[in-house]
Amino acid sequence: MIKKCMIALISFFCLINVYAYDVENQISLYQANQNAILQVQQGKLTWASPVWWGFNAEDATVFLQSAIDSGAKEIVIPNMGVPWIVKPIKLHSNQKIILLPGVVVLAKKGEFKGRGDSLFSADNVENLVISGYGAILRMHKKDYQNKKEYEPAEWRMALSLTGCKNIIIEGIRCESSGGDGIYIGATHKQNYCENVVIKDVVCDDNHRQGISVISTKNLTIENCSLLNTSGTAPQAGIDFEPNGDDEQLTNITMKNCYISGNKGAGVLVYLKNLKHTSTPVSINIENCIMKNDYDHGIAVGAVSEDGPQGKLIFKNCYIEGSKRGGIVVYDKSSKGLDVIFDSCVCFNTPDKQKGYPIKINQWRKSITSDIGNVIFNNCVIFDDFMRKPVEFDTVDKNCDIQKVEGIILVKGNSLVSVENKTSKKIDGLIIKKLEE
Repeated sequence: MIKKCMIALISFFCLINVYAYDVENQISLYQANQNAILQVQQGKLTWASPVWWGFNAEDATVFLQSAIDSGAKEIVIPNMGVPWIVKPIKLHSNQKIILLPGVVVLAKKGEFKGRGDSLFSADNVENLVISGYGAILRMHKKDYQNKKEYEPAEWRMALSLTGCKNIIIEGIRCESSGGDGIYIGATHKQNYCENVVIKDVVCDDNHRQGISVISTKNLTIENCSLLNTSGTAPQAGIDFEPNGDDEQLTNITMKNCYISGNKGAGVLVYLKNLKHTSTPVSINIENCIMKNDYDHGIAVGAVSEDGPQGKLIFKNCYIEGSKRGGIVVYDKSSKGLDVIFDSCVCFNTPDKQKGYPIKINQWRKSITSDIGNVIFNNCVIFDDFMRKPVEFDTVDKNCDIQKVEGIILVKGNSLVSVENKTSKKIDGLIIKKLEE
């Protein structure tokens, strides 16, 4: 293992050295160079440094944008010892952008007045890689929250991807945006993003969500941290929420992620805008940790009787310390998609006596007149508080409950029973003590 790490480290520094100074062509990564620009234009060089166009510590927008616009296959952004202060940057197809360790791309103060001005944005872009291990995309969230200076909005993203295809985002840190750390959505040309990989990314202190997933096909999110979202609802670590019934959430895998400290839920899946005729949902979330979020660890809701089909699976997920509870499934019709919790654990959530680790609720009878189709496969509730592990509650006494089934194992002081606040009988859900 040590040998492999050393080889990887040597290779990494060799890569930096190659870009830092092309010995054969006498081209430095850190110096203005009109000849190098000419070679890019002639196709003799396939990579470029934005410093070739120049650098200004007060506003580097034109230099970074010129490099991206140059058509070079790779753009290498060097660490200049101070941030790259920029206005909104537009990304292009068929390009790899490498941010070297220590690089900070920083939103320029007093700019980003447009309600949808994002730090980096890609619209209808294909074949794009952004690699930034040790690098940061940073905005000024508190400025945008000042209503005297900025028109209120929730779309000033650190990175916005709309209608894109074949995208890899790796290693970057997206923080303090006026919207989401990363937004994945639609354009009029293509109403979903396709083939997107987000790995080893940190989204911290964003205004609306760490990541918003609006419409996508073939999305993988792995080894990411989604932290400390606060500003405007839903304030989740990640939110899966289409805007229209022609959008989709298809073939999504999220794994090995850490989600903590968000003012909303850790993971929110809100499907009110999808219909029975929409593309079936397929989301698999596994081996993720949701810890100390201010709402629920996992919240799934708003699936009407005419809502989407498909499967939403949470497997081997661990929830601890969320203020309002571990899992809530609300306004979710039994006629809609399967919601499956497989070997998930709720540990001391909510973190005070009042409340329940798991809730199956109807909050708005305008969405659905029945709730259900929720399966628990050997999930575990560990509780220091003496309370029932599961609550059923409905605002409509005639609300039906169908197919809430499976086994929930309890440990600690958790009681072996269900809190049923409805007039309906609960069949199929087994609560039993976990054997030592």
